[in-house]
Amino acid sequence: MKNDNNVQSWYSLGIIWAGAMICIPSLLVGNALITNMSLPKALAVAFVGYAIVVFIMVLQGMQSSDLAKPTVHIAGQVFGKKGSRTILSIILSIACLGWFGIQANVCGVALANLLAAYNLTIPVPLASLISGLVMVVSAMYGMKVLRILSYIAVPILVIICIYGLVQTLTGDQLQLIRNYQPQGTMSFMDGLAVTIGSFALGAVIAGDYSQFSKKRSDVFKAATLGIIPAGVLMIGVGAVLTIAYQTSDLTAVFLHIATPFIGGVALILATWKTNLVNAISGGIALINVFDVAKNKEKIAIGVAGTIGTVLAVIGILNYFTPIMSILSAMIPPVAGVMIASYWVIHKGNKTSWHEVEGVNRLGVFSWLVGAVIACLPVFFSLFPELPALPNNPMIGIIISFILYYIGYRISAQKTVVLEEQQ
Repeated sequence: MKNDNNVQSWYSLGIIWAGAMICIPSLLVGNALITNMSLPKALAVAFVGYAIVVFIMVLQGMQSSDLAKPTVHIAGQVFGKKGSRTILSIILSIACLGWFGIQANVCGVALANLLAAYNLTIPVPLASLISGLVMVVSAMYGMKVLRILSYIAVPILVIICIYGLVQTLTGDQLQLIRNYQPQGTMSFMDGLAVTIGSFALGAVIAGDYSQFSKKRSDVFKAATLGIIPAGVLMIGVGAVLTIAYQTSDLTAVFLHIATPFIGGVALILATWKTNLVNAISGGIALINVFDVAKNKEKIAIGVAGTIGTVLAVIGILNYFTPIMSILSAMIPPVAGVMIASYWVIHKGNKTSWHEVEGVNRLGVFSWLVGAVIACLPVFFSLFPELPALPNNPMIGIIISFILYYIGYRISAQKTVVLEEQQ
């Protein structure tokens, strides 16, 4: 039962989700897409990709809205109470550590380039190490820092993006945008994998934010109007700025907007703000995975941030596209299992929901098979000697959905037969 004091409007939920899209990762997706496809195709990929994300978000979010429970509790029916906490925590920790490494790497490149503009040379790995360690320490000891950075970083990022966009669309660079030809080639499906992967986790755990929504239609309106316009806009901005400044290096783009100092500081603050969330969420996820005492939270946050920093030092940013493809393969199958159970088997009836103790092996198996099969094209692409497999970011969620549905029906029939025999 929802407490009236906690009920949120669709508008406030939509603002939260729109705010989540206004970030450096969205710009990175635009940067990655436009390097390998035309601007109209990149925008089409962004729209379709985020429409798929919204479809998953709505079905996931409505479950939590119906039951007034967060995702990890809702998943307790299909994965079991222990299984849901373990699986979701593993996924969350992997995603947060990967994103922490990417953002710290972006920050390191920005710091190195900013210093180079003032004739100070520092290797990018060292700059990434310094950036990551500062982020880790502030995450361990500074929730106040997160609030302060949020108030400062988001407006600055928005202003810089708008300024850069206006500058490019009203100047000589407009002709560059009109005549742009991509450097590489990326299929529509590969582009979808990158786009979906950038917010796949947010889609699956949408219930954590929508559990206080009064009705299902609020979740639909918040997701549709919060994610798609903001997401497509940010990808479009990332793409246009990449074309206008003729570089696939996002940090170089920011250093060209306004002055190197303003652009560099904006990028550093934005990545710093986001990485505090990644370190804190990753630390809490590690606590759940390894069943660590709650009073060790600071240590867990430190460990999560340190692992992410190591990833930054070795240059995880260079593998941005395959990482997004892996996330789009591994995470959505969780929703496939949950959607099959709640919406198809139990027909969206909240009175049919119940949490299962321990581990529900059918749910875990269905998710794992879907995730592994969906990851195969990404794995094969890393080894040129292996045959290329077509990348379909929806294959994992479909396989997990079908496996769980069939498995449930078979087990239900066996139960009926046993009851009749008794």
